[in-house]
Amino acid sequence: MNVVAALTRMWLTRSVKPFTFRNEYDETLPFADCDKLGLYVHIPFCRNVCNFCPYCKVKYEKGLCERYIDALIQEIRRVGNQHPGKKTVTSLYFGGGSPALAVERLPEIVAAINERFIITDGVGIELHPDDVKPSVLQKLRDCGVTKISIGIQSFQQKYQRILGRARIDVNSLQQALSQSHFETVSMDFIFALPGQTFEDLKSDLDGAFAAGANHVAIYPFIDFTFTPSSVTALPKKEKRALLDRVTLYCEEQGYTRSSIWTFSSDKNARYSSMTRDNYLGFGCSAATLLRDQFKINTFSVEAYCQRIDERKLPTSLTIRFTPRQRMIYYLFWTAYGVSIDPREFEKFFGVPLKKVYGLELKLAKLLGFIEEKDGTYRLTLKGAFYYHYYENFYTLAYIDKMWGIMRKEAFPARITL
Repeated sequence: MNVVAALTRMWLTRSVKPFTFRNEYDETLPFADCDKLGLYVHIPFCRNVCNFCPYCKVKYEKGLCERYIDALIQEIRRVGNQHPGKKTVTSLYFGGGSPALAVERLPEIVAAINERFIITDGVGIELHPDDVKPSVLQKLRDCGVTKISIGIQSFQQKYQRILGRARIDVNSLQQALSQSHFETVSMDFIFALPGQTFEDLKSDLDGAFAAGANHVAIYPFIDFTFTPSSVTALPKKEKRALLDRVTLYCEEQGYTRSSIWTFSSDKNARYSSMTRDNYLGFGCSAATLLRDQFKINTFSVEAYCQRIDERKLPTSLTIRFTPRQRMIYYLFWTAYGVSIDPREFEKFFGVPLKKVYGLELKLAKLLGFIEEKDGTYRLTLKGAFYYHYYENFYTLAYIDKMWGIMRKEAFPARITL
């Protein structure tokens, strides 16, 4: 897998130069002139830590959580104060972990953000099914949350057992959702679990929309090397057949495919914290993507708090992009949304997409991965699967290695990918 990722990187960047992350950062972040800037806040605490989950998380302790939130608010202000006025941003997303464990302090966090940022497209938050209660949902509404994403993973007990998750009370979930209105109610499911069939996924998707969702995500199961999970994913052939059937079924139902693995019954329902041209990340493990750099904060809650106490940013690693590296990063995450608009690419980079990647676009059309319509490139059914498939290579070659190291070292000197 590393070979596939490396060869693709060299071909598309026209260079043998690897992606190199170094233990360095700019104390002043150049985000003032960034358009379509998003915000992300990471709250890593969970009641129980699932063994299949790769994200930065720790078991909830009230004292540690309080200390962390204090540090988080300081980081937000430290970065926000670098801009002379209020910076307009597209959105704010809370991820984790289970951010609702800190629901009583969410108003403070949102207030700190509102001091320096103007949010135009809403506030989203990830929820554990146990947190979908009328009292919690009302508190989220009160502090401005407009989108929620519930980590269901599966409604079926056979997969709940495999994943180590508790049984979900669907009636209670539906009742709670019926009492609160959110612009987007998304439910997440894990796709390509061992023995999973179309009927299994269809049952989950139908159940989600019946329970009050207007948006669903079927994320691929990826076997990260640093997680203790013993679950193995479906083979490639079965995975493709399953994804194709699910996609066609959703299209038959009139659902909109809003990204590689998300479908919505309301075309305006969206939930994605990553598909932004630029974004600022706050909290441990949070990433920041700017015009010519990508940085990621330390994964250690203790080191994060200590760094903030020292009046320093908690950045662990930074990569300074070459122009081609930035283009590839842009195209990869833009394609996640199923389509690429060459006009937006040219606006961002100042050069026509065809001039840079004309050959690749011709090959992609020839192989049936994309189709061009009204000046926009859109992934075909085949292209969407191979994005899905390549994302697995990308994740295991890059994210798996980086996160595996950063889980052990708060501030590694260097990582080369």
